Amino acid sequence: MSGRDAILSKIRASLGAGGDEAARKTAVAERLAGHPRGVIPERGHLPAAERLALFRDMAIKANASVATLAGYDALPDAVLTYLRERNLPASVRMGTDPRLAEAPWHEAATLEVKSGASDGEDVTGVSHALGAVAETGTLALTSGTDNPTTVNFLPEHHLVVVDAKDVTGDLESLWSALRTSRGDGSMPRTVNLVTGPSRSGDIEQVLLMGAHGPRSVHILVIDPEGTMPAERTP
Repeated sequence: MSGRDAILSKIRASLGAGGDEAARKTAVAERLAGHPRGVIPERGHLPAAERLALFRDMAIKANASVATLAGYDALPDAVLTYLRERNLPASVRMGTDPRLAEAPWHEAATLEVKSGASDGEDVTGVSHALGAVAETGTLALTSGTDNPTTVNFLPEHHLVVVDAKDVTGDLESLWSALRTSRGDGSMPRTVNLVTGPSRSGDIEQVLLMGAHGPRSVHILVIDPEGTMPAERTP
């Protein structure tokens, strides 16, 4: 008997279950088929404009920066602007996401766009998020050739594109959106939930950015309807 089998055997014994009871199997099957949702906080129950504003505010609070674009046509210029303002090389790494491919990268003649997984030598990566969670300012990134996970974590600067319509109020709605986009019973190998840049305060409680991933996260919200309200100045 393997260690796993031994542990499961003890759990079954404590529950007085053999593991093959018809009633228990039926209950599990019904729960999986019904997709029950957990308790959803009231915080995320907002109209679209307020939801996007909350997402922006929470992302900024988590040390990310946020910009809005009217469409994918504006993406190359926005990427170049980010790189110029930080005196970074005019080179980015991204996967084969068809939404990113819609952008007219050829118009950015000075920008080198490299495709595929990162080998750790890239300074800046560009990804497209599945969606985002307004109540926490969190981005959801799925693994695969469209958006390689290495692009999320190896470059020091991570630019993440997300459609305004895909910003949900809460995490539970994000899982529902994933199920809808992938089909019932199909999931990506990994879903990375990212809230701001990587940081750690383990060493003498001093906040260190970029401890386990990018030290800068810049979010580009594609908002063709102009739904997100202007950022309020203090």
